[in-house]
Amino acid sequence: MKRIAIIGGGISGLTAAFTLETSRQNGTSLEYVLYEASRRLGGVLVTEHIGECLLEAGPDSFLTEKPWATDLCRQIGLEDQLIGSNDRERKTYILTKGRLVEIPDGLMFMVPTKILPTVLSPLFSASTKLRMAKEWFHPPHKAEGDESVASMVERHYGAEMVDRLADPLLSGVYGGEASQLSVRAVLPRFADMEAKYGSLGRAMLAARGKMAHATNGTRPLFTSLKCGMQQMVDALASRLAPSDLRFDQSVQSLELQNRRWVISTGNASDQFDAVIVATPAHITTRLVQNASPQLASELRAIDYTSSITINLGYDERVRSSLPAGFGFLVPRSERRRILAATFVHNKFPHRAPRDHALLRCFIGGTHNEEVLRLPDEQIITIVGEELRGILGITADPLFTRVYRWQSAMAQYGVGHLDRLQRIDNLLAKLPGLALAGNGYRGIGVPDCIRSGGEAAARVLA
Repeated sequence: MKRIAIIGGGISGLTAAFTLETSRQNGTSLEYVLYEASRRLGGVLVTEHIGECLLEAGPDSFLTEKPWATDLCRQIGLEDQLIGSNDRERKTYILTKGRLVEIPDGLMFMVPTKILPTVLSPLFSASTKLRMAKEWFHPPHKAEGDESVASMVERHYGAEMVDRLADPLLSGVYGGEASQLSVRAVLPRFADMEAKYGSLGRAMLAARGKMAHATNGTRPLFTSLKCGMQQMVDALASRLAPSDLRFDQSVQSLELQNRRWVISTGNASDQFDAVIVATPAHITTRLVQNASPQLASELRAIDYTSSITINLGYDERVRSSLPAGFGFLVPRSERRRILAATFVHNKFPHRAPRDHALLRCFIGGTHNEEVLRLPDEQIITIVGEELRGILGITADPLFTRVYRWQSAMAQYGVGHLDRLQRIDNLLAKLPGLALAGNGYRGIGVPDCIRSGGEAAARVLA
């Protein structure tokens, strides 16, 4: 009988465990044990209820176009719990010179596909608008190697586009900077589009037409669950045997001895035929150090940033004063602590009663790690002062919640895909070892689910 260990009980590790459990129920002779260092499963997927308000500590949804999260929800009986974002209210603003400016219609992730709304928008200067017009005539260009997102966007649209769109958009997802993130790892379609079409605008317009035809234009941009993202965690956990779960078990070492893996948790050790390590890369580095110093060295080079999510609830007066839309993004040039804010009551209306406003603000990122050391009260004060300046909110919140995520967001730097290839080559020399998580091929919930499923499939094979 094959024995498999899973280290880490976030969504990647949980998906791996569910995949193994499904295989066992289908007749595969195996045992598995999941080690989780904390007292709960799910990692950053945490949902809290305050009155009739539903608060998310981590991700509040996932991209609908990536199928792995939706597919998993169907497998675990949550298909009727899936809900879409309120895309009729989908507007996003950029803070520009102290005021909120709506991202113009037809702008698809910093690429304009409609000229007139972009030309009329106050978001960009005349020189940037001229660059956008000229960009439609860019010849095909295949880069010889990797480059940063900022480098590519600036080549097409200029530095202002990097500052006002590329950087805040990517900061909202990765907590990093466009000047440090890899095009090939973060926006691979952009590299492909540039090689085929030259102009990103023409390429995106063609892609939008194909996407609309395939989906009939009916799918929401974001999908979530009626009772919050933790509903997925709870459903997965309910399908695992409690005897296979080890809570408060921090793995201290991982050794390969005679083609078997020995896991030590300090007070005890156990042997397994295979191991799935579903922890952040900086933790995985320590675990694999003895088994493969070269692999540890490659993993150590994957950077992470930290973030803080602040949920604030307000009354009906504040709600009526806020703009329509999903929220706003803040360029670094605005010199604010807030990186982005979501108007939850607009994005997912059922998550707050009609007489409440529910906001989620995000701070942290590459240049603001020290904010994690501040007490909650000071963080709430900082956020409140900035919301007053940006949105004119003077009322005290009805409630607040602060959630800290230390070194939680992987940074895919330039050369990341080359590093992954070296990691894969090293893993091939370590029988029965698989890695999963947000440090490798996608940081979103669907990507983490995919990585957990694929890791389980590898060790089963």
